[in-house]
Amino acid sequence: MKKMFLTMVLAFVTIVSSAQFMVVTTIDQPEENAEWEMSNITDNLGIGYQFENGITIGAVKNGEDYDLWGRYQLKMGYLSVQAPTEEMTDNLKVGVGYSLKIWNELYIEPNYSMPVKEDAEGNREGEFKVGISYKL
Repeated sequence: MKKMFLTMVLAFVTIVSSAQFMVVTTIDQPEENAEWEMSNITDNLGIGYQFENGITIGAVKNGEDYDLWGRYQLKMGYLSVQAPTEEMTDNLKVGVGYSLKIWNELYIEPNYSMPVKEDAEGNREGEFKVGISYKL
């Protein structure tokens, strides 16, 4: 039993030591005739776990709920996916973005995402957003 416990601890330490955490947020533009507030930055705050092979998985706040998100790092940018915890396949969004390092581990991330399925009116309109990430 001790050997199995030691093996599990070593496996966990190896996984944690070869990865890093990432804090992300997307900046929402205020509604028309509204002022900028701190909630424009904190409404989409999330955390992710970046593995050594360029894959990141995590959870992000989406208003009152939390969405699951994933990212695959490419040489010049990244591919992303975001899905709510309820009705995941109906509200899945895919996107592409670029991480621009501005200071130490702080990044500005312009990205474009669009839903996989069309809405009731037959539209599948994407949106361009700017995000911020910090790798811990």
